[in-house]
Amino acid sequence: MRLTFHRAQLHYAGLTLHTASSGAIAALDTLYLVLSPQDGCEAIGEVRLNCAYLNGYGAQDLIDRARDLANRLPWHKPPRALREGIAASGAPAPVRALFDTALWDLEARRAGKPLAAYLAAYLAAHLARDSALDPDACALPLARGTNQTLFLSEDADFMAQAEGYVARGFHDLKIRFGADFDADLARLAALRDRFGPDLVLAIDVNGAWQADVAAERLQRLAPLALKYVEQPIAAGDWSAMVALAKAAPMPLMLDESMASAQDLHQIVTQFDASGRKLWAHLKLIKTGGLTPALAAVRQLEAAGVPYMIGQMNEGGLATAAAAHLALATSPVAAELYGADGLIDDPASGLTYAQGQIALPQAAGLGLPFDKRRAPRMMEN
Repeated sequence: MRLTFHRAQLHYAGLTLHTASSGAIAALDTLYLVLSPQDGCEAIGEVRLNCAYLNGYGAQDLIDRARDLANRLPWHKPPRALREGIAASGAPAPVRALFDTALWDLEARRAGKPLAAYLAAYLAAHLARDSALDPDACALPLARGTNQTLFLSEDADFMAQAEGYVARGFHDLKIRFGADFDADLARLAALRDRFGPDLVLAIDVNGAWQADVAAERLQRLAPLALKYVEQPIAAGDWSAMVALAKAAPMPLMLDESMASAQDLHQIVTQFDASGRKLWAHLKLIKTGGLTPALAAVRQLEAAGVPYMIGQMNEGGLATAAAAHLALATSPVAAELYGADGLIDDPASGLTYAQGQIALPQAAGLGLPFDKRRAPRMMEN
């Protein structure tokens, strides 16, 4: 198995990412892993590097840990055994996601099936080690509805962006809230007034509110009929989150609070105590890849916990991986806007229109990768 790493800076046309937790982000610093086995079935994974605000890891640290993992894995073994080794490797979740996704892409490409069908067959087999996969029994349309996100910006830019999304058929919008609650509330109310009750609205606080003000703010948001409020308070205090959810007029979607197996256990065991209003936001960069995300889906569905399949702002291949997972599962919502509007992505083929993301009818992740746009940085 030949491994090569590639790196690129991805930019959006006319959009600056800005959230309460990340600050302004000029570009997506992106690492790619290309697997080139002797059978010629090349596969690829992608992970975003400039996300220390999410996980505490700097870009160079992730690159070093990725190279270390590449050197430690027994590449003569089949993909399933390699994925088990990745899960037990102790590597950071973004690094595990990079390798795990590439190995799923490899298996699905070898089978000649879209990854969504391959993942659906895997779930249908209940993750049993000795069950045969039947992707042909899991034919799926490769298009899925997605929300769009409005980032912190001036009022005129904010409304113009919303108008653009609605004109393109996106009627599910999530708004990032910052430090000025009253100003954010006014913008949110303006959206409801402008587009009416059929527009699906949610907000993401990124844990910025203090627990002593969150309950009152949730009540003030009640007239706007939000689908959910995401991460109203910081992760860590499950008692406070459960109490907040129980009294809230809408569900609370947990993102930063869903960063570990322990967090998954907490939401499953605390779901009833929360008035069944705690929902889970699964992201591959946090779970450590598709394999643990599939296991999380099974646990959440068994407990009746609604979940969303989402992502950070990421390039086409990482977006495609999340989209294939959303197609293979039954999330209550999907957040797959990450590659919309990128102007220099080396992976092409995703389209956004009429409120949906559509993937090519092709094996694996399904996206061609132009290595000229992502120079090779190292080889293992």
